[in-house]
Amino acid sequence: MKPSVTIEYCPKCGWLLRAAWMAQELLTTFSEDLGQVTLRPGEIAGRYLVFLNDEVIFDRKQAGHFPEPKELKQLIRDKAFPEKSLGHSDSKSIKP
Repeated sequence: MKPSVTIEYCPKCGWLLRAAWMAQELLTTFSEDLGQVTLRPGEIAGRYLVFLNDEVIFDRKQAGHFPEPKELKQLIRDKAFPEKSLGHSDSKSIKP
């Protein structure tokens, strides 16, 4: 079964477009690798979480910033597809 990504965002903060952009980036990079990318409006103000299956791999509040596409792609690759090259977006692994 292919991994799934869920992006939980705060709709009151207006972060739907940011979440949709990130989903597009992930679906472009991992088009044949991911089973789905889901956008989920959160119920807690200010929340922006990214899950790989059921594991939180990025939390905006913990990190102190929104993820950059390159950063999130590397996190997903390192956990789900360690053998995959990300081409020009590739660099040493980002440790959470």
